Amino acid sequence: MTRRFCLTLDLKDDPALIAEYRKYHEKIWPEITESIKNSGIVDMEIYLLGARMFMIMEVNESFSFEKKAMADQKDPKVQAWEQLMWKFQQEIAGATPGEKLLLMERIFKLVS
Repeated sequence: MTRRFCLTLDLKDDPALIAEYRKYHEKIWPEITESIKNSGIVDMEIYLLGARMFMIMEVNESFSFEKKAMADQKDPKVQAWEQLMWKFQQEIAGATPGEKLLLMERIFKLVS
């Protein structure tokens, strides 16, 4: 059974930086894809509206944010990617210093 998480962050409101950010996501580094899959994330989508980014993650039972964060800290390629992405990103209101993605709370679900 999978679980879904939705996260958000803000990009710097600069059209040139946003265009560059989009280019990087057209073909992310293969090591990043591998890291994502190895963490238990089975599907991921990223949406953008202006400078607001929204991510949907479907994860399996082995996924935890803590395990993913620990693995990322030990992976130099993930650290390089995160450092590069920080060029485009900024802290969103309510984030702690250095925190990028904030977990969103689901407030409605249509049940059929």
